[in-house]
Amino acid sequence: MDRLDNAPWLFEASVQRVFAAIEQDGDQARAVGGAVRNAILGVPVSDIDIATTARPEAVLERARDAGLKAIGTGIDHGTVTIVSAGAPYEVTTLREDVETFGRQARVVFGTDWERDARRRDFTMNALYVDRHGDLFDPLGGLEDCRSGRVRFIGDAEQRIREDYLRILRFFRIHAAYGSGVPDEDALIACTHQRDGLRHLSAERVGAEMKKLASARGAAQSVQIMEDCGLLEITTGGISRTRDFAALRSLDDQAPETSEPPLCFAMLAGFVDEDLTRIGERFRLSNAEKKRMHQALQAARWFQNHWPEAGLEHALHDHGRKAAVDGLLMAWAYERANAQVWESDSGFIEALSALRELAVPDFPIAGADLLALGVKPGPDVGVALNSLRQAWKASGYRLSKADLIGVAAGSLRPSL
Repeated sequence: MDRLDNAPWLFEASVQRVFAAIEQDGDQARAVGGAVRNAILGVPVSDIDIATTARPEAVLERARDAGLKAIGTGIDHGTVTIVSAGAPYEVTTLREDVETFGRQARVVFGTDWERDARRRDFTMNALYVDRHGDLFDPLGGLEDCRSGRVRFIGDAEQRIREDYLRILRFFRIHAAYGSGVPDEDALIACTHQRDGLRHLSAERVGAEMKKLASARGAAQSVQIMEDCGLLEITTGGISRTRDFAALRSLDDQAPETSEPPLCFAMLAGFVDEDLTRIGERFRLSNAEKKRMHQALQAARWFQNHWPEAGLEHALHDHGRKAAVDGLLMAWAYERANAQVWESDSGFIEALSALRELAVPDFPIAGADLLALGVKPGPDVGVALNSLRQAWKASGYRLSKADLIGVAAGSLRPSL
């Protein structure tokens, strides 16, 4: 039997305590899914899900008897959340489908590990490990995992019809853990069933697309989606896949290039209206929408003004975060379109400077002008704007005292 040797999390006291609480009266428990897959691949593990032969009511009772907090978060579907040492673990009773109706299925609880595995989505997600590190691989997921092959369990089209989100999950999992050309049967099934994407909620699509866009192989997966007619259905418009690939080619230069708002701005941002559409289509937060728009505006600034205008102007006009985003987008545009108006070394130096330079802070406020005798009202705004332009023209070097002197000089004839 294969063993999972690269899983220190499995032997932590908090995890073993959960196993010990569940495994009574002959019941078994095994970690399953993403945690096992990631451990095999040497990828960090965040969430640990556990499958068990124990009924959910027994899981609740045993966990509480062991002094652990237990919540019936999805008890009707067999899921109990156990909290051990502050960490939550989702524990789900083995299940098997009796009938399926799209996303809905009539299930029964069981004790058969292989039947439980057959109702999961991909073979690499149907791997189990017991508390001692022994692997259980009923469907050949271990070899698929090691070879980077994302393969549906059973008939791919049937699995997709059960939940059309599995189309996006396929591309997301391939982008994160796959290698080479995607599984042919899976790709054909996703293409045949692509119209089902139109029936998914914006929240589910957005959550999946965020994970896909930030995965290491996102550029390849997104291009394949485009080639198969899936991407336009998903985003609701034309995408800039070449520009997106260029952005992700800068992953080694900046962590921002894998952050979803910047990815979406690059992928779909021809004009601001496109970003508004993506924001609604993926149900992005207001902060995410704002970042996309600010990034696109800053990118235009860099294309039109830099390097003639200094980086302090970008920081003043857009702020540090948007200026960095905009520079990365402008850099990616150049890479994608082979324009030679700035070298990589110039962008690298500019990126470093944007992270280190102080954001220019206009040192004058309306109260300062009122103290000089400027009458309250529109004249204050006019004077402030004139002083700001003088401050910018000086390269942001005029101090508050300098600017007060300029203001006092311009006001003297009328005083």
